[in-house]
Amino acid sequence: MTIDPGWPVVIACVLLLTFTLVMYAVGRLPNARGTAFAATRAVLQLGLAALIITAVIQDLWLSIGLLTVMFAIAVVTTVRRVDAVRAWPWAALSILAGLLPVITIILLTGTIPLEGIALIPVVGIIAGNTMNAHTLVGRRAFATLREEKPQYEAALALGLTRSQAICEVARRRLPEALIPGLDQVRTAGVVTLPGAFIGVLLGGGSPAQAAAAQILVLIGIMAAQTTTAVVAERFIERALLLPDDLKVSLLP
Repeated sequence: MTIDPGWPVVIACVLLLTFTLVMYAVGRLPNARGTAFAATRAVLQLGLAALIITAVIQDLWLSIGLLTVMFAIAVVTTVRRVDAVRAWPWAALSILAGLLPVITIILLTGTIPLEGIALIPVVGIIAGNTMNAHTLVGRRAFATLREEKPQYEAALALGLTRSQAICEVARRRLPEALIPGLDQVRTAGVVTLPGAFIGVLLGGGSPAQAAAAQILVLIGIMAAQTTTAVVAERFIERALLLPDDLKVSLLP
């Protein structure tokens, strides 16, 4: 089974977007235009992505180049979300620390071939989810450090170093960043049928093949997210991965 681009897809998407906008109006929700803009942007981006992937997927090095561009966009996106643009090298290292071991294990075990057609979807899914985990770590930790500055100063007054004081305040927020990923794993096949599962089925694979692909992706996401969260938290403790305002306000 496949979903071919054509008028049925166009009509379905227009109706779904209209339904979304109607519910925005009923609920008096703000930024309805943002929803329409997001949908339009998704159409353009996915259309462009389809053209690019079609052009590079048969060449391994071009596929790796595309994944590198996707990684760079993920880094730019997450540092903007957490207002730590100048700390982008540390954000990049945090995400890379989660991605590289996972992709290495997948390739060394022969789970997927070293080909663009396999690398692009698997690495893309894991990278996107890892970026989300990094964003959640930053947003939770930075908000806590701003809100609980008195506790941070009290820790310094007790003789703790800056790293120790930041750790005392921010570390308890780390598990919160991993909750969405853990829930995704826990509910897979019970509440949700995630993208990789559906993709394999639509591509003509058997349910067993779809389940194997999704299990690989989910556990890979969990490993990458956990590693990235831990590494990012270490960088935050050392005041390397911080927004500009916190670098100033958290001076020892």
